Amino acid sequence: QVQLVESGGGLVQPGGSLRLSCAASGSLFSINAMGWYRQAPGNQRESVATISNGGNPNYADSVKGRFTISRDNAKNTVYIQMNSLKPEDTAVYYCNVQGVRTTSRAVTPFLSWGQGTQVTVSS
Repeated sequence: QVQLVESGGGLVQPGGSLRLSCAASGSLFSINAMGWYRQAPGNQRESVATISNGGNPNYADSVKGRFTISRDNAKNTVYIQMNSLKPEDTAVYYCNVQGVRTTSRAVTPFLSWGQGTQVTVSS
């Protein structure tokens, strides 16, 4: 119902930077919270950062001070700027968007996930 397309992943050396983007598309929807999650081989999917409808960010302790989440409501897009990358940041990163779809007859909540983008930090 609401599609998310991610971009910006790749290979980077330790200490380097990447910026991921996630754009939402569809019709008759409004976005509330957005977030980024990641999953490394052998690990559970974990929250990296979230940002509220009002723009208030929250970060996992492991990325605090290194990553910055932001959003552009006009473009229905959420970003994460990742600096000082470490090998342990290597994972598939997924964006997540929650909101509502609205018609004249119904207001329906939704939760959508991006397709995932690989981030590899290695020398």
